[in-house]
Amino acid sequence: MSTKIAYGIFDDDDVVMHAIPKLQEKKFKVVDVISPFPIHGLDHALGLKRTRISMAAFMYGITGTSLALLMMWYMNIWDWPMDIGGKPSFALYKNLPAFIPVTFESTVLCAAHGMVITFYLRSKLLPGVEPHVIDVRATDDRFVMAIEVKTDADKDAAHAAMKALGAMYVK
Repeated sequence: MSTKIAYGIFDDDDVVMHAIPKLQEKKFKVVDVISPFPIHGLDHALGLKRTRISMAAFMYGITGTSLALLMMWYMNIWDWPMDIGGKPSFALYKNLPAFIPVTFESTVLCAAHGMVITFYLRSKLLPGVEPHVIDVRATDDRFVMAIEVKTDADKDAAHAAMKALGAMYVK
């Protein structure tokens, strides 16, 4: 049995927020709500878990830090070692101020680029990919609610329930 999605297009965010628990009481699974602006409490109403994007950013930053330290070690010890005043070539505890700018900038560079790439991959906004647009006004002034339906009877019931709860029209 294949699952399909029924879409309800609303014109007010309060109507959408009040419709979510009522649809969930009727045992409909509200999959997503597409909004032109953030709606406070929508994640909680949909039952979404906390995102792991901060862990991804931390891992990208650690990668940048490691690459910066590896690069500076390679340059100072292996590639072009220099004896300057008898100081050790790569001693983080003695020459720390010299290593901070490069390490910080590399951390920020890798974290930022990693997050942009992750965003494009997760949202499927890669070059050449045709976007799935449900309603053109969803980015302007309309709110689109997606409900999972399994049978034609569920589809008809979902359409009727969304219409009764204030949807302008359903797809």
